Amino acid sequence: MGEVVIVGGGPTGLWLAAELRLAGVEVTVLERRAERDPHSKGFTIHPRTMELWASRGVGESFVTQGTRVPDSHFGLLGHRMDYGTLDTPFPYVLLLAQPKVEELTEGCARDLGADVRRGHVFTASAEETDRVVVRAEGPGGPYTMETAFLVGCDGVGSAVRSAAGIGFPGTGSTAYAWVADVTLDDPPAVPYFQRTNEAGQVLVVPIGPGLHRVAGVDGAGALGQEGRPGEKELRAWLMAVAGTDFGLRDPVWVSGTGSASCLAERYRSGRVLLAGDAAHRLFPAGGMGLNLGVQDAWNLGWKLAATVRGWAPDGLLDSYHAERHPVGAATLRLTRGQTALMTTFTPENLALRSVLDDAIARVPEFSRFLAEQVSGIGVSYGRDADDHPLVGTRAPDLRLSGGRGLFALLVPGRYVLLDLTGAGRALPDRLPASPELPAPPGLPMPPGLPMPPGLAVCAGVPVESRAGWRRVRAALIRPDGHVAWASEEDDDAALRSAAATALAATTRVRTPDS
Repeated sequence: MGEVVIVGGGPTGLWLAAELRLAGVEVTVLERRAERDPHSKGFTIHPRTMELWASRGVGESFVTQGTRVPDSHFGLLGHRMDYGTLDTPFPYVLLLAQPKVEELTEGCARDLGADVRRGHVFTASAEETDRVVVRAEGPGGPYTMETAFLVGCDGVGSAVRSAAGIGFPGTGSTAYAWVADVTLDDPPAVPYFQRTNEAGQVLVVPIGPGLHRVAGVDGAGALGQEGRPGEKELRAWLMAVAGTDFGLRDPVWVSGTGSASCLAERYRSGRVLLAGDAAHRLFPAGGMGLNLGVQDAWNLGWKLAATVRGWAPDGLLDSYHAERHPVGAATLRLTRGQTALMTTFTPENLALRSVLDDAIARVPEFSRFLAEQVSGIGVSYGRDADDHPLVGTRAPDLRLSGGRGLFALLVPGRYVLLDLTGAGRALPDRLPASPELPAPPGLPMPPGLPMPPGLAVCAGVPVESRAGWRRVRAALIRPDGHVAWASEEDDDAALRSAAATALAATTRVRTPDS
């Protein structure tokens, strides 16, 4: 019997496969397309997604392939959110077309040993007590697989979600947006052009040699009411909104999408889980859909691996829904709010855009709040009342004495215990046993400390001051870079005891019969 079958070979499914393979889990990916689609609506990568790639040692392979833009929009308002104010090594948006993202994530998954099957279509599934029976059809005909878990990463029309009987409630479309990949003989002088007025909205960005993407909403009927617009209609649309057609010619791909938005009722049903667009449908406002899906996989991967390997504490896999479903709901709210700004061009709505535009320009705290929400940097998973305020938050790339940063320590995909006293005062004498994983090379370790397999330990002093971390003497960081435990305890014995308790909570308590 297999361990995990993933349906859907887009960025979400492929990154999930890579995360699972990092932990040694057997993974099969079923992708219905025989070849990668050369066209895609998604091309915006936000800082948090780049952070997670960096936390697995592959960030540069993505960053070097894209174009950096130091700010991002909210609802395509005129003033943009400055990502330079964010505490991240990636204070920018990366413009990188989804086909390239798929190519790179598939490379990561295959390099780690994932079985990626192109041209294989999921047709049905049946859950049993200890397995899921999956039916598929490939080039050689229909076949059946048995697996411990099935994950649907197969888009908004998810066949896995339907087979599991998971509802997908939401709202219908009230507006329509178009995208077209075209040649521009006289492109905008800026790399990220946008314009909004009573005629509609236009966004123009370069996406490759000699190619630009023109996107937006038609408010004046230039694109017609039926069918895909042709070159003539696209030029008329640009003239109406931007006052020029930029020398548009030779459309190579035109596509549209409605403003419908939906959220799965639950992200887990027994041995079936959902991630990415199978779990949520968003209006394409600021490229949040691709990023949300990859971050779903980031949250799910280590939890599902721990469950398959048998060391997950009770409730760990259920915490995937508990943590990511509220993030999905918050992102729907964020994109629905932007949809209203991006698709209505009445005098009243244009006035509202002007008010919010001024707020972004004149109130730095407001701009930063929006930037944290859109970029993913602000995502937090909550905490109990007696937990340290950092618990649940994303840990920044803390630089420690010795020159290493936290993201580098997370590369092996395991918990990281940070002793920030610099002298091993936070490290308990005995650490709880955990499942066997290869030990990471080169981590600074207090001499003689027994390190359980599956845990990385680093004793060092922060070399940078960060709000919220100044008095922290020890912290336990989850494999996905969020804080599991932190303490400012001054008493060394009490600090060691608290650290031991936090570590014990990360693994299943084993008995002689388990």
